Amino acid sequence: MVKINNEIKTGAVMALLIIVMSILSLFWVPFDYNQMDSQRRFLPPGGEHILGTDNFGRDVFSRIMTGGRYTLLLALCTVAGAAAAGSVLGLFSGYTGGILDEIIMRIMDALSSFPGLLLALVMVALMDNGQFTLFIALLVLFTPSFTRVMRSGALQYKHTDFILAERLLGASRLRIMFIHILPNLAPSLLSASALGLSNAILAEAAMSYLGLGIQPPVPSWGRMLSESQNYLFNAPWCALSPGLFIMLTVIAFHYLGEGLRRRIGD
Repeated sequence: MVKINNEIKTGAVMALLIIVMSILSLFWVPFDYNQMDSQRRFLPPGGEHILGTDNFGRDVFSRIMTGGRYTLLLALCTVAGAAAAGSVLGLFSGYTGGILDEIIMRIMDALSSFPGLLLALVMVALMDNGQFTLFIALLVLFTPSFTRVMRSGALQYKHTDFILAERLLGASRLRIMFIHILPNLAPSLLSASALGLSNAILAEAAMSYLGLGIQPPVPSWGRMLSESQNYLFNAPWCALSPGLFIMLTVIAFHYLGEGLRRRIGD
């Protein structure tokens, strides 16, 4: 139990620090994240620019702070949307059963069979290349996992005594699913959401790295990696800084999600 608690605390502290940094960028950043200065290109980390400057003379730390809020916001919206859609589909699938269960789960299996990159490419081909397109692609990509979690929970509680008692009292299906079953699945949903944030951040960074995500002039950690790879040897801080923040953020939410999952399991 001590190990699990430490895992949750570590993930929560790391995630909180990154979230606070991203929220702070709404009100203050050391420099304008898009301010270019040809005289300050490739300055190494130091007192004025703590993470150095990039090939346009822009402050790397300011861009990381600003990019963090867009990355986290997109990941949060994706997970919230996928959790909501997955909860509805999973509860209906697990509690109703029958042909509806088969249809929903076969659709989820079909969606899961698509590689994430291929799905994003299809979305970009059908829609404009931007944040909304990436949100839709990630939403479709993450919904099946939440659907399976909620379906499993609905099957677990479907035949319990308190649910049977509610049915005898004449409670409707919607009331049973969303008033009685859903609150009992909240801990599992919270754990899945934390792990989903970890995966969504990594997916957004990968898509932005390939040019399918957040578009310039808005900074993105994945795009910062892509733009700085040509200067990896003469200005490694340009790539290492966003890469480090991606790694720390993914680890933070992964620790948090795994800790919650293990604690729920105990």
